[in-house]
Amino acid sequence: MKRKKRRGWLYLIIVAAVMLVFLYAENNWIGVTTYKIASPKLPNGAEGYRIVQLSDLHSKEFGRDQRPLLRKVEKLAPDLIVVTGDLTDSSHFDAEASLGMMKGAAEIAPVYYVSGNHEFATMGYPELEERLRGIEGIHILQNEHVILPVGEGAIRLVGVDDPIFNRVEDSDVDKITAHLEEALAGIEHSEAFTLLLSHRPELFQVYADYSMDLSLSGHAHGGQFRVPFVGGVYAPEQGFWPEYSEGLHQLGSSQLIISRGLGNSTFPQRIFNRPEIVLVELSRAAG
Repeated sequence: MKRKKRRGWLYLIIVAAVMLVFLYAENNWIGVTTYKIASPKLPNGAEGYRIVQLSDLHSKEFGRDQRPLLRKVEKLAPDLIVVTGDLTDSSHFDAEASLGMMKGAAEIAPVYYVSGNHEFATMGYPELEERLRGIEGIHILQNEHVILPVGEGAIRLVGVDDPIFNRVEDSDVDKITAHLEEALAGIEHSEAFTLLLSHRPELFQVYADYSMDLSLSGHAHGGQFRVPFVGGVYAPEQGFWPEYSEGLHQLGSSQLIISRGLGNSTFPQRIFNRPEIVLVELSRAAG
């Protein structure tokens, strides 16, 4: 009897240890998801242009000075790094964790960043933003667009603030529409491939209505918990079993890639939903 009891305790210890390793891995072992995007609107020579998307850090630390995360980014050899919001977290703000990722990323490739909803709610964010503006290679897009040279031509990069920054319009659709109108004012190179950075994936229909060729978003955290072969369980603004929680989506000729993000916010644990770096590889398709 004593032997059976000892064996039972041993099994419990093994199961507990396996569970602890699993939970740790789900929050800390970073995966890379690659998407290949082809378009006839891309210029000649765009083949192999690589964009790394980082999203929803929520002030999380991945080792000292974010080195494990940044080593993975560097190995991907990106031409461009984009950060799609929630760099900070309103409930556990850590400026140094956020700065560490951004500084390190800027040493690898040019960084373009747009706000998320947590930046609005983080008391220390205005000071952090000023510090970010002082770092060479970091560009904060606030309802504006820039033209980036790619291959033998250029692409248009559009960045908009999270809708919560708009205190005038009534609905998120109205708010993001106003942001897009501002960002696209005085547009040139209307024929150029357009890449949109916007934190909210559930507003994809608006991005498609504005003929964004490719939009990159985050916010949904992959549904936080993912049921294998089913999908994400819950996402803000979408509720349970969200349509837009991760991956590649298409509406007409407009595509959307949703990052599962890197950190956590209200709930501290991911399940079947490891932190994610997104890699987008561009190529010119036949017209």
